[in-house]
Amino acid sequence: MKIAVTGGTGFVGQQLTKHLVLEGHEVYVLTRSPEKHKDTTNIKYIGWLKPEYTPESQLDELDAIVNLAGESLNSGRWTEERKRSILESRIKATEGILELVKKLKKKPKVLVNASAVGYYGNSMTEIFTEDTTTPGSGFLANVVTEWEKRASQAADEGVRTVYLRFGIILGEEGALPKMAIPYKVMAGGKVGTGEQWLSWIHIDDVVGLIDFAISNKEAVGPLNATAPHPKRNKDFGKTLGDVLNRPHWLPAPSFAIKTALGDMSTLLLDGQHVIPKKAIAYGYDFKYPELKPALQDIFND
Repeated sequence: MKIAVTGGTGFVGQQLTKHLVLEGHEVYVLTRSPEKHKDTTNIKYIGWLKPEYTPESQLDELDAIVNLAGESLNSGRWTEERKRSILESRIKATEGILELVKKLKKKPKVLVNASAVGYYGNSMTEIFTEDTTTPGSGFLANVVTEWEKRASQAADEGVRTVYLRFGIILGEEGALPKMAIPYKVMAGGKVGTGEQWLSWIHIDDVVGLIDFAISNKEAVGPLNATAPHPKRNKDFGKTLGDVLNRPHWLPAPSFAIKTALGDMSTLLLDGQHVIPKKAIAYGYDFKYPELKPALQDIFND
């Protein structure tokens, strides 16, 4: 298959590209700076989102698009300017994909668009699945709602569209290395009350679910990319400490987290219990359904 990937140079994008190449696919990485990368036999870097680039001229017979582009949530304090940038980066990338789809003579069969479990808002008690159709409140829920609203327009062009709602992605990059730092210096413990849910997923299953969404024609609309067994923060931390052979004993109080991070503290202090109902129903076989083996794979490689 011929598959275009945006955000292909990021954490998830790099792992996905490696996987797709190993599976024998041709990958076209859409980037603002194609000159910074060198094409290989199965990977071609194509310029986009700048007036001088015409990616549609290089993407004949495209089978699928995976849109992973968007500014990281974890790269700095959420000022009002930063919030605008987080939203606008996702909207601009998705609108760029829609423009590309409209220009292609032959439309791709599927668009897999990144999304997030932030859609559901926060709750200590409620269990969320794809059957939950009313978004939560707050900044992240608004970002995801607007993001998915833009992506849904691909369906008007006859393109099957999937919104892959990521939980916390566990791997050698991303949030996990930062979460592990307190444990490595013997200062790990619960964050806030420790009762908040953390819906997580191993990077291998992120890649697996993207591949699954591309090939499984049943997959349409929201698809939760989370492991079947989420954990409360206190239990996640204890498991992380066990895997690192470090104590789980020093709590980080909510007021300190809020003071340090401001609105960004919601990533640590709030959460949601999300179940991948559709992935399970479609028959996706999770490589890491349980937390401890997932963490062992990452830290004991």
